[in-house]
Amino acid sequence: MDTGLLILRLVIGLLFAGHGIQKISHRLGGDGIEGGAAEFRADGFRGGRLTAAAAGLGQIGAGLLLIAGALIPLAATIAAGVMTVAITVKWRNGLWVQHNGYEYPLILLILPAVLALTGPGRWSVDQTWGLLPWAPWWSAAAVGLGLASGLMTRAILARPSLDPEP
Repeated sequence: MDTGLLILRLVIGLLFAGHGIQKISHRLGGDGIEGGAAEFRADGFRGGRLTAAAAGLGQIGAGLLLIAGALIPLAATIAAGVMTVAITVKWRNGLWVQHNGYEYPLILLILPAVLALTGPGRWSVDQTWGLLPWAPWWSAAAVGLGLASGLMTRAILARPSLDPEP
């Protein structure tokens, strides 16, 4: 089981960190901070560069925590927040990624949440530091906080529609 948890943490952590790097730089095929800002503006957000930087740095931070198996409830909170925002953007397209749906962000929200509930395994910083096991309510609260922060972020940063009312 510990080997499976390690592989899961490494893959999800690398994907998270890589996606964050793309948002704020030209590495890994990214469009840099200006491209990230343009993406957020196109998705109906205010904030431009600051919004892109916050999302990108959050994804990098969550990814690094997942890779190390460190403070996994915090990693799950960050992941749930960022991916909840992504789900709200893609919601209107339906579930499936073939139609730009929210399938992939949902997976990237669920897997860190599951790690928060199960624990990161024996080969983790949390195990080494003696932080395990967490109380189940702590992990659930961390994920709940992430979901709430994502919804609040969406509400606060949403640009008003420029379309006139019908």
